[in-house]
Amino acid sequence: MTGRTVPPSTVARLPIYLRALEELQEDGVCTTSSGELAELAGVGSAQLRRDLSFLGSHGVRGVGYDVDHLHAQVAAALGATTDLAVVIVGVGNLGHALANYMAGGGKGFRVVALADTGREVVGSTVAGLQVQDAADLEGVVRRAGARVAVLATPASVAQEVCDRLVGAGVTGVLTFAPRVLQVPDGVEVRSVDLGSELQILAFHEQRRVAAGR
Repeated sequence: MTGRTVPPSTVARLPIYLRALEELQEDGVCTTSSGELAELAGVGSAQLRRDLSFLGSHGVRGVGYDVDHLHAQVAAALGATTDLAVVIVGVGNLGHALANYMAGGGKGFRVVALADTGREVVGSTVAGLQVQDAADLEGVVRRAGARVAVLATPASVAQEVCDRLVGAGVTGVLTFAPRVLQVPDGVEVRSVDLGSELQILAFHEQRRVAAGR
């Protein structure tokens, strides 16, 4: 990484570049051009070159980018070479699916704890971990050393749970609850609102139909 501040929009595209580079690695490709990589990532080649310049990677004129080296650069920038401890709070259908999807980590994170309040869930085993009682959420977080939390709770309790997580030392929250969470400076929140995303698709579909396309 260079000492330059990386824009949030660039950070949001880095995982896409990482996936594209992994596709190239799987295909046995050693060197790629900005045009080829940009096409795989679904962005313009000029945009890709600007984004990668923030990592100090400029490619070689007439040669392009070394795939393995660039993959290592992007992975390091995203922290994919670390082992970040993650706790999942809310082990309903969504939380259960997320735990199984994230089991084993390998992308810079490792699920270390699961927590829920449901009597039918607490004590059960999901993805090799025993679900712990969220009544002791602070203790769960501290014992596991979790710094990042995935929030899969109902919206009605999301802020309260988020406050408890932050109080226990969590500095990054990925929430699936359909509400805006308030956090202090120094805590990063990423929100995945499936309902809103579907509404956006519905908006574009209505515009397409209205235009007769």
